[in-house]
Amino acid sequence: MKTKQLTNKVALITGGSKGIGLGIAEAMVQQGMKVAVTSRSSAAAEEAADRLNQIRPDHAIGIEADVRSLEAQHICVARILDVWEQLDVLIANAGIGHFAPIQDMDPEAWKEVIDINLTGVFHSTKAALPALIDTQGYLITIASLAGTNFFAQGAAYNASKFGLVGFTQAVMLDVRQKGVNVSTIMPGSVATYFNGHTPNQEDAWKIQPEDIGELVIDLLMMNPRTLPSKVEVRPARPPKK
Repeated sequence: MKTKQLTNKVALITGGSKGIGLGIAEAMVQQGMKVAVTSRSSAAAEEAADRLNQIRPDHAIGIEADVRSLEAQHICVARILDVWEQLDVLIANAGIGHFAPIQDMDPEAWKEVIDINLTGVFHSTKAALPALIDTQGYLITIASLAGTNFFAQGAAYNASKFGLVGFTQAVMLDVRQKGVNVSTIMPGSVATYFNGHTPNQEDAWKIQPEDIGELVIDLLMMNPRTLPSKVEVRPARPPKK
């Protein structure tokens, strides 16, 4: 994206029905961007779009799409192009976590984490990239500090996020000369519904979804000659252990 004017730019946010994805979507709509949010649940996607359209009418659509399916991602991008005729930003945000010691890790749980957190981003990127090249747009993946800091019971999640950081940086090198900027955001503790958690007052010290939304807007507004390719984000003052 070769302009600081975000009004009427079009974004696709995978896993955009809640948490970080919805926080980013809200920040974008407040800037006048058009946003498509996806979820594996049609009802969740539509509910998120309704919430966004209360901020700015006719600025959001919800699409049922599973990142584990490359075909679903192609259909999703085609729908966006049919509605708005362009795609300027992809936020590859969909992700899950299963945590267990390796000796207890269920093979299906391992597969689901890798399929969604890593292969799913490959699918979204493959489907969106031609449109992003057309608009000289921006790809942002949502990784994690777990993509550089390993921890016990994190074999599947660490593997997916270490892989995602490497994938994103390699894609950045592949497409930078085509005018597409690529960044990965690596948050620490965020107050979301991740892994069955329900945000509450005790999460006040954590990064909030709207904070990640603000960061994304800052990246999109930056002069395109400069690229923060990897951004680590952590709570400023976590509780003392």
